[in-house]
Amino acid sequence: MSAAVVRPIDGGSGPGKNVGDIAAYIQQIGRAARIAAAPMSAAGTRIKNEALRRLAHSIRTSHSRIAQANALDLARARSSGVQPALLDRLMLDGDAIEQMAIGVEQVAGLTDPIGEITEMKPRPSGIRVGRMRVPLGVIAIIYESRPNVTIDAAALCIKSGNAAILRGGSEAIESNGVLTELVRAALTDAALPADAVQMVATTDRAAVGALARSVEHVDLLVPRGGRGLIERLMREARVPMLKHLDGVCHVYIDGSADVEMAISIADNAKTQRYGTCNTMETLLVAQSIAARVLPTLGRIYQSKQVELRCCPQSRAMLEANGVTGIKDATDEDWRTEYLAPMLAIMTVPGVNQAIAHINTFGSQHTDAIVATDYATAMKFVREVDSASVLVNASTRFADGFEYGLGAEIGISNDKLHARGPVGLEGLTSLKYVVFGNGEIR
Repeated sequence: MSAAVVRPIDGGSGPGKNVGDIAAYIQQIGRAARIAAAPMSAAGTRIKNEALRRLAHSIRTSHSRIAQANALDLARARSSGVQPALLDRLMLDGDAIEQMAIGVEQVAGLTDPIGEITEMKPRPSGIRVGRMRVPLGVIAIIYESRPNVTIDAAALCIKSGNAAILRGGSEAIESNGVLTELVRAALTDAALPADAVQMVATTDRAAVGALARSVEHVDLLVPRGGRGLIERLMREARVPMLKHLDGVCHVYIDGSADVEMAISIADNAKTQRYGTCNTMETLLVAQSIAARVLPTLGRIYQSKQVELRCCPQSRAMLEANGVTGIKDATDEDWRTEYLAPMLAIMTVPGVNQAIAHINTFGSQHTDAIVATDYATAMKFVREVDSASVLVNASTRFADGFEYGLGAEIGISNDKLHARGPVGLEGLTSLKYVVFGNGEIR
């Protein structure tokens, strides 16, 4: 194949339409990816980094082309009545394009985990046993809205020596097509197989199911999208999957919290960006500090048109301080990922009740405590069963870029085989290696 995007099959989006053709198309892509995975696994760090540096340069020099493709996607999305939160995810402005290039450069600067041998231990027999980090093989990433995932996923798969099959949402088809072309050209220029990164270029939904069942060609499936996509794949997938279903994230303001810090963190965690999985959806406040933080936060949220859904105690306190438009929270609110300017608020007696609430209603994604008391903070860290637990910092930091991974393939709230933001190591496995000197058993 050339460095161009794989030619799509005109399958439309009707149920069952051209399923046979789609199945053959996915088989074709899968076979090409499996073939490309071998030289990618053997590629040295220098050549992989060369491909990444070429990609970062190409993203910058192709700024206008990327922006034009993204404008087509945005126009189509607006005409289809796409919600503002999804438009925000879809948009690639100048800063977003530059951030993609920076992310690729950061991945190039990361230590290459492939081939590293650790845990080498001598055995009584004389042999030495260790473990070597190796690529997984072929990784399929299914995602919605965010075209920057195309670059993040491609960069991480290249650096970790894997082949990637990318299936973005139909709303970003133009942006993803251009970005995939840039990746494939960079691979070719670095003497690596272009098919190490392929895009599923048809928007037919049957392709998702075919990819999720392609056990002979795909080693790991990584879905990034809404509940509907994840639930469908949980039903249909036969390929091992790394995923999170919801991002019901909490901030708990403890009675020992610094008031100014607590207000700043609770504001940022909710309003810095609404449509992300690490945005706070429930605010928990200790009774002993509620009167000092809730009125100010309520006015901040009201000024930013955030709809508040509160427990009776929180609602009474906010309304007594002039905050209006509050609704009573239901049990469903405590377990809802709004991805919108909406927030659930509960006043709790203390840290024990906050932990119990989070472990009952949360999604094991990201939760934070604001506290100056060390013992309380560490109790929260130990007992909250989430992939990321933060102390005195906004939940918005829970992503691969902020964690120093360069980029992330996704966030997992599963416990096997990777948890939290998944970077290079999450795209690898381990195999045992044994060194001997003629020993026999």
